Amino acid sequence: MSITAERKTQLIKEYATSATDTGSPEVQVAILSERIANLTEHFKDHVKDNHSRRGLLKLVSTRRSLLDYLKKIDADRYKTLIEKLGLRR
Repeated sequence: MSITAERKTQLIKEYATSATDTGSPEVQVAILSERIANLTEHFKDHVKDNHSRRGLLKLVSTRRSLLDYLKKIDADRYKTLIEKLGLRR
């Protein structure tokens, strides 16, 4: 369900805005999107796992907050990120 350290490093390299960037909204949203995708796949096999479903809803809410923040501070970065991740909005 969780992502591996090497996959997380890949996402950080791909979405980082600078060489030492690990915590920008783009990186955080990319990591959250990966975790959300993994949990969504998990629920296809484990329909009754309501404890993890609560965690999924929290992840989605956190991602939504970060995307709202990014849209507020820089709309261009927001648009490129949702296109890159393939999120609908």
